[in-house]
Amino acid sequence: MSYTEEIYNRVVAQNPGEPEFHQAVKEVLDSLKLVIDANEEKYRAVSLLERLVEPERIISFKVPWVDDNGKVQVNKGYRVQFNSAIGPYKGGLRFHPSVNQGILKFLGFEQTFKNSLTGLPIGGGKGGSNFDPKGKSDREVMAFCQSFMTELSKYIGADQDVPAGDIGVGGREIGYLYGQYKRVTGLYEGVLTGKGLTWGGSLVRTQATGYGLIYILDAMLKDHSMELAGKTVVVSGSGNVAIYAVEKAQQLGAKVVAMSDSNGYIYDAEGIRLDVVKEIKEVRRGRIKEYAAAVPGSVYTEGKGIWSVKCDIALPCATQNELNLDDAKTLKANGCAVIAEGANMPTTREATDFILDSDMLFLPGKASNAGGVGTSALEMCQNSMRMSWTFEEVDEKLKHMMNDIYAKISDAAKRYGVEGNYVTGANIAGFEKVADAMIAQGTAL
Repeated sequence: MSYTEEIYNRVVAQNPGEPEFHQAVKEVLDSLKLVIDANEEKYRAVSLLERLVEPERIISFKVPWVDDNGKVQVNKGYRVQFNSAIGPYKGGLRFHPSVNQGILKFLGFEQTFKNSLTGLPIGGGKGGSNFDPKGKSDREVMAFCQSFMTELSKYIGADQDVPAGDIGVGGREIGYLYGQYKRVTGLYEGVLTGKGLTWGGSLVRTQATGYGLIYILDAMLKDHSMELAGKTVVVSGSGNVAIYAVEKAQQLGAKVVAMSDSNGYIYDAEGIRLDVVKEIKEVRRGRIKEYAAAVPGSVYTEGKGIWSVKCDIALPCATQNELNLDDAKTLKANGCAVIAEGANMPTTREATDFILDSDMLFLPGKASNAGGVGTSALEMCQNSMRMSWTFEEVDEKLKHMMNDIYAKISDAAKRYGVEGNYVTGANIAGFEKVADAMIAQGTAL
C-alpha cells in the first residue's frame, strides 16, 4: 500500500461521518501521489502527510442569542485552524444550516493549498456556524454575531488567525463581528477582512473572487489559443462570486445566459442583465425567480437543471458538489469546452474525473477561486501599513496574482508529466510550498 493510500485510510477511520473531508483529502492525495512517490523517504521520515491532514486546532463552542420574541436560541460555532506553516490562519466564516465540523475541515484543508497558491504568507483555516441569517432581522443577526465573536475573539488576531466572509457572511455580518471584536479586545487591527471601506476595508474585495475567476480563466484560454470574447457562458449561483464573475465576463465580451439560486435558475437568451440581478440580490435580498418578472423574454425554471443550458463555458459558483457526473456528461454533449470552478469543490469527484478524461479544459477551485482570499491578504497588508490602495492598484495586483497562479499550476503539471491537468498541478504547486515550510520548521507543525 502506498503512503498516500495509508493516509487516506487513516483519515476515513479517524474522521467518521465526514464525507466532504474524506473527498477533499482523497482528491488531494491522489493528485500528490506523483510527488509523494518521488520523495517518499523524506516525507515518511517526518510523518509529513500524517501532520498535513490533521488540523492544528479545532475550536467548537455554543452561541446563545436572543431572538425578536425574547426567546434564547442556541447555535453551534466553530473555527478550524488547519495549517499555519506559511502564515497566520486565513479563511472565511460560513453561516448556513449545513455547517458542521466535517465541512469546515474540508474547507480548511482546501484553504491551506489555495492560500499557498496566492504566493502570500497566509495559512489555512475556516469557521462558521449552523446559524441561518435568512429571514432574520438585522437586530437578530447582530445579536448572534456579537455572541459568536465574544467566544471566537479568544482565538484570533492579526498575526494569529484572520477570518473573512463566506456563505451567509457579508458586509453586514462582518461589521457586527468586527464591532464586537473591538469591544471585547480593545484592539483596532486587521483581524477580519471584507471590512467596510471607511473602516479598513479594501477596494476590489467585493469583486475579487468573481473577477479572479475570470482573470485565471482568461489566462488559460489564451494559453490554449482561445479567447473569452464571443463565448456563451452559464454561471450557477447569484451571490457575490457569481455576480462579479458575470460582470467581468461581460466586460471581456462573453455572453452570460443563465444564473441560479437554491430554488431554480433563470435563462435569458439576450444575455443576463446584471443590473436587475444586483437589484434583486444585493438590494432586496430576493430570489432569482424575480428576474423573469422583471425582464420580458427570460424564463425561470424551478429546481436544478442549469447545466442543461447549452454553453461554451460553465462556471459553477454556488456550493460544494453541485455539478455531478450526469451534469458533466450533459455539458459535454451540449458542446461545453471549459469548466472553471468559482466555488469550493463544486464538482463531484466522479464529474471531475470524467472532465479530465475528456478533451474539456478544467480549472479547480483551489486555483480559480483564490482571488477572494488573495485580495483579503492584500487588505491585511493595507491594514498593517495603515494605508489604502486605489481600485486600479488592487485590481492590477489581483490580475497579476491570478496569472501567476495559472503559471504555477501549469508548470507543476508539466514537471510531473500531466500537462493540462490543472487539478494535479494546483495540488502539487500548493503542497510543495507548505511541505517545504513544515519540514524547515521541524515537527512542531
